[in-house]
Formats: sequence, C-alpha cells, structure tokens
Amino acid sequence: MNRKFFNGKIVFCTIGCVLLLGGCSVRGGAKTDLADLDRGRTERQTAPEEINMLETETEKPSTALNASPQSTLEEAPVTTPEVTEADWSEYFHGLNGAAVLYDAAECRYTIFNPELARTRRSPCSTFKIISSLIALENGILDPKDSTRTWSGEVFWNEDWNRDIDFQDAFRTSCVWYFRELTDAVGQGTMQEGVSQLQYGNCDISDWQGHLNTNNNNRALTGFWIESSLLISPQEQTEVMERIFGADSIYTEATREALKQVMLVTEQDNPDVNIYGKTGMGKTGGVTVDAWFTGFAEKPAEEKTIYFCVYLGRTDNQNVTSAAAKEIAVSLLSMPQL
Repeated sequence: MNRKFFNGKIVFCTIGCVLLLGGCSVRGGAKTDLADLDRGRTERQTAPEEINMLETETEKPSTALNASPQSTLEEAPVTTPEVTEADWSEYFHGLNGAAVLYDAAECRYTIFNPELARTRRSPCSTFKIISSLIALENGILDPKDSTRTWSGEVFWNEDWNRDIDFQDAFRTSCVWYFRELTDAVGQGTMQEGVSQLQYGNCDISDWQGHLNTNNNNRALTGFWIESSLLISPQEQTEVMERIFGADSIYTEATREALKQVMLVTEQDNPDVNIYGKTGMGKTGGVTVDAWFTGFAEKPAEEKTIYFCVYLGRTDNQNVTSAAAKEIAVSLLSMPQL
C-alpha cells in the first residue's frame, strides 16, 4: 500500500475504522492498514537471531477480508483517520525512539518517527497488561484473592522477594508472579486472547522464553521478553484502544481492574489521568527495548488519548522505561493535544 503525504505533514491511510457514537474505532476484524504501511512484514534492523524470529512470522487471514458480501462490517459506515507526523525530537533528547498518540474522538493519529513506530519489537513487561486482561476475563485472576506465594528464591529486585498480590506485582513488574499467572492461563487460552486482540505477530510459540539468551532463569522470562512475541508502537496503541475503547468486547469489571493498577499516581497535571505500563528488555546486558504504553483521559474535554512511547538502543545514552514514561507524560500534558 502506498503512503501519500500532503504538504509534507498529513498522511491519509485507508483503515477499517468504524465510526461509533460520533467517534472512531480501529478495532475492526482486519488489522489497521496504517500499521501495515511499508512494513513488508517488517524486517527489523537488529541482531541476526531476532531477524530469524521474524522470518517465522505468519499472518493470520483477516476476518474482514474473508467476510461475505452481506457482512455487518462491510455495511458499517467507515471513516479514514487523519495521520499527522510530528517533530517531538526535543522531548527525546537524542534518544532513538518513537511515539504514537491516537485521539479517538477526533479519529486522528499523531506520530513521531513513523518508520520506527511501525517496527515490531519485544513488548517486554508491557505485555503484563495483556496477561492480566486475559486472566481477568477468563476468571483465572481475582484481584481480591490474588496473592501468590514466594518460592524463597532471592531475586535482584527486593520487591519481588515476598508473597505478593496482583496490584503490587503489576506495579513492581514482578516477573515471577506473571510467569506463574501466564502458566495458569495456559497456552491455548493465551493464544486465543492475543489473536483476538491482533497483538503484533501473535507468536507465543517460545512459551518458556528459551530464545531470551539474556536470562536463563525460567522464572524470569517468557515469550514476551526478548523472545518470539513482537509488536510495534503503532500496534500497541491500537491494542490499547481495542481494550479500553468505546466498542471494547471486555467486561467493565475487567477494564476497571486494569485501570486501577495502570493508574500513574505520580502526576502533576490535574487535567489528565494517565494509565499505562512500562517495559524494558536487554540483550548482552544492554537495553534494547524500553516502553510506556496505555491511555490518558482528559475529563474536562471528554477526550481519551491512546498512546505508546518506545525507546530503542542508543549508543552512549541511558535508555530506560522510566525515560519512556517521562516522555509520554510530557507529550500527554501538552495543552494543544
């Protein structure tokens, strides 16, 4: 599919975006075309072993493309999102990164560094949103009775060396807790969940995380940490809208439980409520992926912004998920947004 640039700034892309209640949703049966622009199955400029993982990706048939002529999707009103390329380099301070913001009410994407925004990388701990979602929705996780017993193994993060419940595990990003939770969900249910969300390449085949050569402790790794599962910053944003948007298929109880643990409490701006999750992955001891993704509510404007900020490996720079989070908070606090 060709991209068209108008006045060097505005890009219009054909996306199966359904207009609902005056707004716009990107949660159709088919993947958003915008995420596929120029991807060509997205070959990342990265280590050879990671490229080999990409070569095993398989694209699932789109339900929209295979729908009958009488399908509801085909008959629904369709609108085309506006896509604006922004220069937010001042917020990144020389870090190699990308940002995607989606205004659902205006049906508008604003993107910094589009090429990197369409590049699939390991989601790392941002996937805890998804494993929590699927566990909650399937009755495997009850936030009121969610404590898991610590094995006694001493981990590098002191916050993990104790019995811990869902809320604390999410906020401290306790890997062993979510390794156990993921196993409780099971591979079949997890695959169904990520496929339904159209989550990146949907590849959870490296269930135990053996491809992650940075960590041999199987209590601290899995398919979502520098392994088989890959997703782009743009796709992260789209997934957030599928979960929390107006036409979400998930129960209110599930979404509210997620909102409670995703709320960013250390905020200075009273006009915006930010919900999100960080994630960070290393290769050879060097940070190669750092994320912050989620959504923001602006009650006074009755507006919801879905977002993702990604930072990749940057030589001679300190790449962290905390930096990605700081950038996202700054962008979401812009008065003109």
